[in-house]
Amino acid sequence: MSIWWSLHLRREAASVPLARRLLIGTMETAGVDPDVSYDLSVALSEACANAVEHGGAGTSGDSPQAYRVTAYLDGEKCHIEVTDSGPGFTTPPRAPRPASTDAEHGRGLCLIQELADHVQIGNTPGRAGAVVSFEKILKWRKDTPLMAV
Repeated sequence: MSIWWSLHLRREAASVPLARRLLIGTMETAGVDPDVSYDLSVALSEACANAVEHGGAGTSGDSPQAYRVTAYLDGEKCHIEVTDSGPGFTTPPRAPRPASTDAEHGRGLCLIQELADHVQIGNTPGRAGAVVSFEKILKWRKDTPLMAV
């Protein structure tokens, strides 16, 4: 079984729960284990929040007021990518360091790395913008009608 969707969202805080709910609904319908769905939805929320906060003022032809979320549930894994049209990373991204536990900013990329199995963080090739992509191996509910074959 394969499920794919892509959203072009405005850089507004209200877009974050929309993307999260769509992902949770897709995984619930497909029969993904709720713990895996929760982990991926938190990671997606963090990536979207970063795009909303930092993803504007790009120089590309895309609207600086938008970002894109793409999700693939394919066989035994889920791949998610969040791309914005902002300035991207000014220095090459390195492994995020944990922020202090009481910090209000700086924990998103660390959370994504903790919740996903494979994470790539970088600039969009050939144009302005950042891209955060991550994957997680899926576990399925025992009673799922759409179990991966």
